[in-house]
Parts: sequence; C-alpha cells; structure tokens
Amino acid sequence: MIKRDINTPLYIQLYESMKELILNGSYKEGEKLPSIRSLANKLEVNNITVVNAYKILEQEGYIYSVPGSGTYVRRSNYPMAPSLMEDGDIEMMIDGVLAISKNSINFASVSPTPEIFPIEDFKQALIEVLDRDKGMAFVYPEINGYEPFRESISYFLKDNYDIEIEKDQILVISGGQQGIDIITKALVCQEDYVFVENPTYSGAISAFKSRGAKIVGIPIEEDGLNLDVLHDYIKKYKPKLLYMMTNYQSPTTYSYSLEKKRKLIELSEKYGFYIIEDDFLTDLKYDDKDNRPLKSLDRLDQVIYVKSFSKVFMPGLRIGFMTVPQRLFKGIVRAKHNTDISSSGFFQRAFDLYLRKGYWKNHIETIKRVYSQKYNTMVEELERLSQYGINFHKPNGGLSIWIRLPKDIDSIELYNECEENNVALVPGKIFFTDDNIYSNYIRLSFGAVSNEEIVQGIRVIENFIRKKYRVDNNRYLPFV
Repeated sequence: MIKRDINTPLYIQLYESMKELILNGSYKEGEKLPSIRSLANKLEVNNITVVNAYKILEQEGYIYSVPGSGTYVRRSNYPMAPSLMEDGDIEMMIDGVLAISKNSINFASVSPTPEIFPIEDFKQALIEVLDRDKGMAFVYPEINGYEPFRESISYFLKDNYDIEIEKDQILVISGGQQGIDIITKALVCQEDYVFVENPTYSGAISAFKSRGAKIVGIPIEEDGLNLDVLHDYIKKYKPKLLYMMTNYQSPTTYSYSLEKKRKLIELSEKYGFYIIEDDFLTDLKYDDKDNRPLKSLDRLDQVIYVKSFSKVFMPGLRIGFMTVPQRLFKGIVRAKHNTDISSSGFFQRAFDLYLRKGYWKNHIETIKRVYSQKYNTMVEELERLSQYGINFHKPNGGLSIWIRLPKDIDSIELYNECEENNVALVPGKIFFTDDNIYSNYIRLSFGAVSNEEIVQGIRVIENFIRKKYRVDNNRYLPFV
C-alpha cells in the first residue's frame, strides 16, 4: 500500500490504494474504515498522512465521517441519492452528508454557486501575497492565526458589527464546524449538559454527542428561544454551554429580538454558562433591520463568537475565526493544535489583503443583490402555494426558507417524490433534537439555484401536493 522508494507523497499513495480497494469491492458499502491512529500505526506513518488521505477520499465522495463514531465507505453510485429515503439516509443527513445528483435542482445546500465567486479580486490578493512574501507565504503561521489577519478581523468586527475584541482573542479556524469541534474538545466533558435551539444545526449536535454531552433542546420562536422554558431548564440542568444562531437561524431562519439577546446575556452571566454564537449569515440581510450579533452586547466575555466566511465567500476555501474568552484561550488553542496544527497560512495572508483592500465589502454588496432576487422569487412562488395550506416564515435575509407543510403532507414522502423528479430538499425532522412528530417541515435553500430553477422546483412540490389534495369549493381535502 505504501512505497517509500518513490517520489509520490505517502498520503497520495494511501489515497489511491484505498480508492482502489473501495472501487474493487474490498471495502464494502457502509463498512467502517480503520481509525486514523490504528492505520497510521499499522503503516508506520504519521497520523497526518492518514488524515490527508481520508480528506481527499471524503472530498471525492468515497467515504464519509460520523463524529464520535468513525469513517465509513459511502453507499455505491455516489454522489447519486437513493431513490427512497431510508433510516440510513436520515442518519447521513443528520451528520451533514447530502447525496445529491449532479442534475438536481439543489434546494438542499446552503452554499453559493461558483458563478458569483469573487475569483478576480481574490486572484489579485493571492498574486500580491506571492510577490510580497515569496516562500514565507507557505510557512506555518501561529496556531491562533497569522497576526496581521487577526488584526484585520478585529477591525472588521468593529466596523461591521460593533464588536470590540483584541486580535489576541481571535483564533483562525478552518470553517465554522471546526470551531464547534474545537470548543467541544476543550470544554465539554462526559455527562455535561449542552443546550441547543430546537430545531438546530445537526452538525453541532453530533459534535457535542461525540464528547458524551447530554443534549437539551429549547423551543425556538420567531424572535428567539422560549425564555420561560430556557430559564426552567437552566435551573434544572445547570448547562455548560448554550449553542445558538442569532440571525437567520438554521433551519428556521428566525432572528433574535434585541430584548431576547439582552436576556440571554443576563442569564449567561447570572448562571455561569458560556454561549456559542454561530454566525455564518448575518451579512446577508435584505432589509434595514438592526441585526448585530449577540457578541456586540457581551461585556463579561461569556460569548464565544464563531464566524465562517464559507457561505458568503467561497466554501472550498474553509476559512473563518472565533473570538475566545481569555480564561479559555490556552485550552482552546491546544485543541486547535491537536486538530490540524494551524489553518492555511497562505490563504490567511491572502484573505488579510482581501479585507484590507475593501474587496470584501464590494463582494457582499454584489451577492446581496443576487441573493435578494432569488429570495424574492422563492417567496413569490411559495405564496402561490399558500392556497394549499403551506405556511412559511419570511426572514428577509439568509439563504433559506423554513416551510410548514399541510398537516397531512409528510416531508419524507415529499422528499422521495422530489428526488425522483431531480429536486433536492431537506426534510425538517433531521434538525430536531428528539424523536417527535415534526414530520411536515422542510427547508428550501436558494443559494445554489437560479431563479428559473426555483420556479421549476416549486412546481414539482406543488404537483405533489395537488396529487394529495383536490379542490372543492375552495376547500382542500385529502384523497381517501
């Protein structure tokens, strides 16, 4: 499997060998692969060699990882989705793995389309870094991140969100998910209680469960968490952490009121738990509402603010940052180092220039125009479906719409019907923290589709509902 007398890097050799074993059937669909440590020991290579090989296999769709469980061979015929959703498909979705046909209308992914990536501006930043820094562009940066970049982030936070934070409290990370994983490694112990919004981002739940945490879901309302339930549960369970998304929450797209933001800070200070504020879409607002993050109200350093640039920049770049309370910094930096040593220094240097030269502001204005048009198109199409009993929240921002279907329409049935018609969406049940009856919600995202595809995809959903219902004097009754 590994030859040390040739020039091909060891991780490439390992990737190619494992790919061949998967393709020839030596590794079966769904089979668990060796752990990073055990395979590294067996092959007498560094853990990083296995990590890099697994990363390529995962990027190319041959394997997928389940936090706290391991790495598995993806189902055959990847990246096509199965014709019918089964329990295994639900589990994959819960862990953030979406199997989508290349030809599908993709309402499932909260990611931008490559057509709006700021290629030219970022290319100029890359070239300037190479001309300026030469080989220094590729040395390891500090574990907490390239210092000028952290300084730029500090200015960025002050200018855009009224968050005052020193550069030495900023940790550069490889995307928001890594930030959540690092916090979990550093702070969460077996049997700790972690509160989350219900419904919420399933990747965060997986991270917390991987450390043996007990997850408690708090119902979320259109202006934020239900404070009565939250207060009762705080006194009962004494949480270590609260994980939340202040603006355009996933999946509900709700945003917190100023009153509830202030109350969350007050409760955090009174009862001594930390708040993880996951912010990936605050920049994408389509109205004039003040939507500053929770962190802007934090005066006692109780909020760990995690921000990814992926959803509004270029997702493959995998770059973001988090602000860390001084009293937690050493432990979280240690967890970052144990995860991947440091994030790409070259990209940090380039993104530093990108921020300093004002390219970021231009890009945000451009994508807000593009996304607001898509948002309006989706809202208009969904409003037509209100005649069938569909209800949805209008967030005026973000990249998704959260929809409640008529009570007799099951989201899994709709998912399967849409999949057969090359439309990908996410059934709402994967976002809830418990096994419940929330089976008639769906999330539709518009970041990866055109206006024309939005119209076509909504037609597929409408056709499915029309099959289930007939019109009778303006009443819609289920077929029996």
